[in-house]
Amino acid sequence: MKSSRRNFIKTTSAVSAGVIVNPSLFARQQKIQAPKYPICVFSKCLQFLDYPQLGEALVKIGFNSAELSVRNKGHVLPENVAKDLPKAIKILQQSGITVPMMVTGINNPDEPLTERVLGTASEHGVGYYRMGYLHYDPKKSIMENLDSHRKVFDKLEKLNRKFGIQGCYQNHAGTGVGGPVWDLYWLLKDFDPEYVGVQYDIRHAIVEGAKSWPLGLDLLSPWIKTWAIKDFDWKTLNGKSIIENVPLGDGVVDFDAYLEEAIKHKIIRPTTIHYEYDLGGAEHGKKNPTMGIAEISNYMKNDLVWLKNKYKSHNILDLF
Repeated sequence: MKSSRRNFIKTTSAVSAGVIVNPSLFARQQKIQAPKYPICVFSKCLQFLDYPQLGEALVKIGFNSAELSVRNKGHVLPENVAKDLPKAIKILQQSGITVPMMVTGINNPDEPLTERVLGTASEHGVGYYRMGYLHYDPKKSIMENLDSHRKVFDKLEKLNRKFGIQGCYQNHAGTGVGGPVWDLYWLLKDFDPEYVGVQYDIRHAIVEGAKSWPLGLDLLSPWIKTWAIKDFDWKTLNGKSIIENVPLGDGVVDFDAYLEEAIKHKIIRPTTIHYEYDLGGAEHGKKNPTMGIAEISNYMKNDLVWLKNKYKSHNILDLF
């Protein structure tokens, strides 16, 4: 499995450099051939569907890859991962959907289920996982917090190397770890980007660094291994500015500038679209959304088509 992981990393690196490679390497252990770089959907917004329904819905929308939720209240519960993750992957494959990525709550390498989740995922072809979030203890200084959290990344790097899988921490707006973006550099600077890196979220980066975000992207570029794509707008409510998640292209995220920076730094990466605007509660992972699947699917398809057109306009769609 380690050899398979190394081949995958070498192949994706070659694609970034413009080298023609054998696309079958991207399939890893999954039976159907994956795209060179997948455009996934984070499955949280479809958690009201079972595995066969999920596969059917994704095909109709136009996706061929999924970032599966493997965490509490997700499509796969961590305690059931050994049975349910292989089952989910097999069923999705039958619809033509690969699962190259997953979202987890893993932020403690010593938690008993951590190795089981990573081992099962790697064995069944999942190449990337998003970590769980870390937080700042207000009783400690910022640097004391970061020194403590570096121990988590140190242990996870070793586990990821053992299982041949890439761990990615998402930058997320707010006062948690990763909010400033620059703090992630301090946490990652001494670790191998092949095994611990960042799921770079341009939406959250722009919330916290409206004009300065290119600096953070530049700093983190060696560790950016996946992209999370979504959009937002600033609204005023009762005299206060609030953030409103919106469909792609309807907000303030400058995707043209983002893609230009990504191309400049040679960090074209596997993509996951996150649907966090109003989908009748589905955007929060609700099991009984008030919006029907047809309407939800229409929103999702519109975003997927919009993103592909944007990639095409920057001459990178052929990499996906």
